Amino acid sequence: MADAGVPRETPAPIEAEPAAAASLFGDGIEQARRFTRALAEHGEERGLIGPLELPRLWTRHVLNSVIAAPLFPAGGRVGDVGSGAGLPGILLAIARPDVQWVLIEPMERRVAWLSEQVGDLGLRNVEVVRARAEEWREGAVLDAVTARAVSVLRSLLPLTAPLVRDGGELIFLKGQNAQAEIEAATKQFRRFHVVDARVEVLGEGVLSEPTRALRARISRSPR
Repeated sequence: MADAGVPRETPAPIEAEPAAAASLFGDGIEQARRFTRALAEHGEERGLIGPLELPRLWTRHVLNSVIAAPLFPAGGRVGDVGSGAGLPGILLAIARPDVQWVLIEPMERRVAWLSEQVGDLGLRNVEVVRARAEEWREGAVLDAVTARAVSVLRSLLPLTAPLVRDGGELIFLKGQNAQAEIEAATKQFRRFHVVDARVEVLGEGVLSEPTRALRARISRSPR
């Protein structure tokens, strides 16, 4: 029984859906709304998001993820390493049904969440794999790999570059220090055959908080 003298905490209100959401998700907007509601209702209790995220769930997480959707190759197979709550993998799969997505996540409770969402949303273009990136057994077969809030670039490259085919791309969602991460990863670029690294700012004039995409290409063929 609750102590009558202790006031109950009022849950933070979920952020209202921004006007840009419908255009960014297109035909998938209802799926995006369902996923966002589920994350708002169960994300904190399941250890997927922090208690302060609800008032900025759409802008900081949902739209911040989906704004990168046009960057991925049509008909490709793309890995999301450390998919966690499905940010960005689930949201990208909603926005890009023409791409096959592989959500790679080692933690059982997060894999359970991802699998539930794939089923509930009817996403036929998503495969959930419980594994660490370094446990990937298919080799360098993916057309691209993405990651969001996983690690700094010099630590992320050894986990992701070996999964990508020659000529494929790394597309990481990063913060304001993205350029500095490129400058700190020179040795890893050479070791893992990464070329043409650059930062692109996405969503200016559309989102209140633009996203930075750190993009690079895998080139194992001799020049």
